[in-house]
Amino acid sequence: MSKLRAACLIGWPAAHSRSPIIHKYWLDKLGIAGDYRIEAVPPDAIDDFVGQLTSHGYVGANVTIPHKERMLALASPDARAQAVGAANTLWFDNGVLRSTNTDVEGFIHNLDASAPGWDGTAQALVLGAGGSSRAVIFGLLERGIARIGLANRTQARAEELASQFGARVHVVAWDAIGDILPATRLLVNTTSLGMNGQPALALDVGRLPSDAVVSDLVYAPLVTPLLASATARGLRTADGLGMLLYQAVRGFSLWFGQTPHVTPELRALVEADLFTRK
Repeated sequence: MSKLRAACLIGWPAAHSRSPIIHKYWLDKLGIAGDYRIEAVPPDAIDDFVGQLTSHGYVGANVTIPHKERMLALASPDARAQAVGAANTLWFDNGVLRSTNTDVEGFIHNLDASAPGWDGTAQALVLGAGGSSRAVIFGLLERGIARIGLANRTQARAEELASQFGARVHVVAWDAIGDILPATRLLVNTTSLGMNGQPALALDVGRLPSDAVVSDLVYAPLVTPLLASATARGLRTADGLGMLLYQAVRGFSLWFGQTPHVTPELRALVEADLFTRK
């Protein structure tokens, strides 16, 4: 019996992940004899598991909470993973386990697909100062956005993060967000506000310019209160599901040797799962 090339998602917990749906869809569409599995690995076992990745039968892996930061020490990180401070994708390169962060390209490619020309803006505002915010800011800086406001409910965290990215990133007080919305052409929510079970993000999208783009990294619910308000006003939007789909592309190509495409059929498949398995 031939041995399948297999990759996995490593997390704790991990059962909620939609990544198997995405990768198994691509394996089937591209006719690749491969597999993608979930591995629930607690923090006290992560070093050993990653060290024995090939023994477990894997050519690579995705990594999610709470292990992303630990990957910087367990696999050789590229410049992107180092800058973001976390890695979500592992692969072997001539026997060396390497790591990168595909959240950056997931965010950027989703914006490109959802709101072409978005990067013509000079002013963006990012809400939240966690790991996702790091990836978003890194991507925006790479695309040449001149000025990025960063607001977080705990301002000290925003100040710490902004200091790591240089003068193009400046801190905005949480209670002063409304004051800079009229000059904001791209608004990105990386917080949990608006997620199922969480309060909505209290923000008046009516103060944004008519050509602004609104992005929300939350994908459960698929249409957050923020995105619903933006759509009602006629603004272009980019949702969290799109980012989830696009961030998966590079990992698949590294593990299985073919570059897959994000299609309406794949999106519909994951959307259906979101509605039936919450």
